[in-house]
This record gives sequence, C-alpha cells and structure tokens, in this order.
Amino acid sequence: MAGSTHGFSVQRYAPERGTLARLTARDSVLRRLDWPLLLSSLALSGLGALLVWSATRNRDTLNHGDPYYFLFRHLMNTGIGVALMIGTIWLGHRTLRGAVPILYGLSVLLVVAVLTPLGATVNGAHAWIVIGGGFSLQPSEFTKITIILGMAMMLAARVDAGDQDHPDHRTVLKSLGLAVVPILIIMLMPDLGSVMVIAMIILGVLLASGASNRWIFGLVGAGVLGAVLVAVLGLLDEYQINRFAAFANPDLDPAGVGYNTNQARIAIGSGGLTGTGLFKGSQTTGQFVPEQQTDFVFTVAGEELGFLGAGAVLVLLGVVLWRACRIARETTELYGTIVAAGIIAWFAFQSFENIGMTLGIMPVAGLPLPFVSYGGSSMFAVWVAIGLLQSIHVQRPVTA
Repeated sequence: MAGSTHGFSVQRYAPERGTLARLTARDSVLRRLDWPLLLSSLALSGLGALLVWSATRNRDTLNHGDPYYFLFRHLMNTGIGVALMIGTIWLGHRTLRGAVPILYGLSVLLVVAVLTPLGATVNGAHAWIVIGGGFSLQPSEFTKITIILGMAMMLAARVDAGDQDHPDHRTVLKSLGLAVVPILIIMLMPDLGSVMVIAMIILGVLLASGASNRWIFGLVGAGVLGAVLVAVLGLLDEYQINRFAAFANPDLDPAGVGYNTNQARIAIGSGGLTGTGLFKGSQTTGQFVPEQQTDFVFTVAGEELGFLGAGAVLVLLGVVLWRACRIARETTELYGTIVAAGIIAWFAFQSFENIGMTLGIMPVAGLPLPFVSYGGSSMFAVWVAIGLLQSIHVQRPVTA
C-alpha cells in the first residue's frame, strides 16, 4: 500500500524489511536524489575551502593569528548549508509553497532591519546584520529564495489548477509587485549587486512561466531606463561610480580605483596552464588582491591551480546548471519548473558576474561565487536552493 509524506512517494514496507533495504529501494528518497548535482555542489564547496584557506592563512589581520580560522568556518558553513538542504528536502518544495507568505514576510522584515541601527556596513554596502561572536547575516541572500518561491506560487497557481494555460497579465503584475518591495529596500542599502541578481531571477521566472513576451521586453526596457536615470540623477554612491569607471577604463588609476581588478588580472594571468601550486601563488601569498577569500576567490584558483584548476571550477558550475536545467525540464508541474528556472538564473548570472569581474569583462559588484566564496549567508542560501532542486527532482512521479 502506498503512502505520501511531504510530497514524497513512499512505499509502506513490511516489517521484515530492514533499514538498508528501505534506503536502497527504487522509490526511496536516497536513491532518487540527483547525485551529480549533489556531488558537484559538494566538490565546489570543498575546493572553495582550499582556496579560502590559501587566501587567508597568512593574513593575520583577518584570521586573528589562526591560519585555520577561515578554513574551519568555511567547512562549518558548508555543513550547516548541507543540513539546511536536508531539511528543505524533508519539508519539500510543495510544503514550502504553503509557507511562502510567512517566509516572504520574514525576509522583508530582515532587509528592513538592515536599515535600522542593527545594520552594519561592509565594503561600502550597508547590507549586513551583526549577530555577534564574529558572525553576521546578509538578508538579501535569503530574499532571492523567497522571491523565487513567491513569484512561482502566484504565477503557477491557476495554471497548475488547470484554469489557465499561462499566467494572465494581472497575475504577472501581482508577482512583480511582490518582488519590487524587497528590491526597493535593498536599493536603499545600497546593494546594487543583489539587485542585479534579483532582476535576472525575475526574468528567468517570467520566461519559465510562459508569461507574454511583452513583459520580458518591457522589463528589459525599464531596466535600461532605470540604469540611465540612476546615473543621471547621481543616485549611486562614490564607491559604485568608481567601480564602473574602473570597468570602463581598466587602465584608470591602477593604484587606486582600478587596483582590485588590476591585481586580479595579474594573479590569474600568472597561473599559466597548471598554476604555481596550492599555497605558492606570489599574488595570493603577498596579499596583493583584496577580498580574495570572498569576491575575488576565483583569482586564487587562476593563480595557484592555473587554467586547468580554474576550468575545473567552471566545469563543476556547469554540471550544477546542467542538472538544474534537466530538473526544470522534467518536472510535471509549472510551480517546480518556475522555482528551478529562478535558481538557474540566479546561479548562472552570479557566477558569470563574479568570474567576469576578476577577468575585467564585468564591473565589480561585490557578489560571491556560489559554493566557493567564503560567507555564511551566501552558503546557506545556495544550499537551500540545492534542497529545492532536489525536492523537485525527488517528488517526480515514480515510473513503473
């Protein structure tokens, strides 16, 4: 007799069947996980631990005299992230669908809290909440998840119920209103990088939902117009203007506003095919690249592991995106497709932006490299996203 727990297809086994038999049964959760997705994500986090360790082991001002400080914390963040993934799979994306209003409300309250005395400024962005004990929280990372879930819930509701073939204009407008509220708050921080990622998420979600292409073209046009108005009205902070100036002219003030990107390119270029060897990069050991454990962690791979090592990072990210695309294509419900598409847009754009800024083909936007960069909030968010993908994959109907 079959039963269902949290949306999973679970077989009621006879008492004589042991734990191993249940775990290895064809319709068990463990067997139905997308293992290439899980293993490539774990590999990225493990490789990230080595790169973060290399970038910080000699930086006494950062590691408080403990060369293993960031290594242990990165591994701890990964462990917590994996636990969050397991919890997300156990709950299931369908259960979380019903909790979207609560999750969305909490995420908005957290980003609002950043604008209160609880908020803290890091690298020019007032986007953090200091918890204490050396820990801090960046609420905008979790907002990405709630926007994906919230828009998916609204856009798929009537389609999955069989009332419509695709979302109507009113539904699309309501879903955009849901996303606009946290975007406006995040812009006040200002955290332009997170706004850029959320904008890409919105486009990915709308494309997957089957909404009219007029919404896509309209949003792209509105985004271009908004960027022009922000520049003309002088709404950007000085550090943001300097970043765009350095991107437009790589030779501009290499000892000043262009220092970060200039040193990043030197580090990557010095790696050659096979790199200088882990812990042996002169740029990394000499501490020439700022924020190398977070935003510029890819430079460690380029210098110390070379083209082959940096390519391995790209391949692993490619596997994650490939499996996510397959999950989005194979699910039988629009809600699952939209959630997976939002995660794909998030991971793809953020990875491209992070790696692109180290190569000088994108402006510096203060975005971490998923799974690889040091940072608890980012690590927790991406592993919750993996949990959502795994839940969508696991809850597919079991074929005979």
